[in-house]
Amino acid sequence: MKNLLFIITISFLLPSTFFGQSNKSTFQNSVTENTFSKSYNYLNDFEKILTSSQITTLNTTLKSSEKKSGTKIIVVTISSIQPYTTVPEYASNLKNYLSDNLKLNPTFLIVLSKELRQIQIQSSYEARNKLTEEETKSIINSFAIPEFKKGDYYKGLENAVTQIIKKLE
Repeated sequence: MKNLLFIITISFLLPSTFFGQSNKSTFQNSVTENTFSKSYNYLNDFEKILTSSQITTLNTTLKSSEKKSGTKIIVVTISSIQPYTTVPEYASNLKNYLSDNLKLNPTFLIVLSKELRQIQIQSSYEARNKLTEEETKSIINSFAIPEFKKGDYYKGLENAVTQIIKKLE
């Protein structure tokens, strides 16, 4: 009798163990929504490395660029990429979040972390026809990084944005 009860108990527990499913996409959406802000502007200085006048000036540049060319550039500064392990992974997921959840559809997303000493530019598929990955790396290396090394993050971002806009005109 004990053996029969044991077998019945095991037969009920094993299928749920073997066939139980975790909903990974629901988990991923939950992580994404908890990681990213609920609203974004053209310039989002979450790391607090820019002054209010610098934010206003760069916001104006980014808005006017979108009006002229239809190219939406969003800049985000961050001090942490948790729960992600790399800045490119963070930037890719943020771009997807902005497009899918907030319907912002940025043509270019610039993610900068002063603390992590990294910058990443994510572009839409359409933008890759206008500005190649090599050109993007060149903009970062030639115009942004020299200013970052001097400690002028505003000038580096402004230079990068200006060069992206010039390449798209």
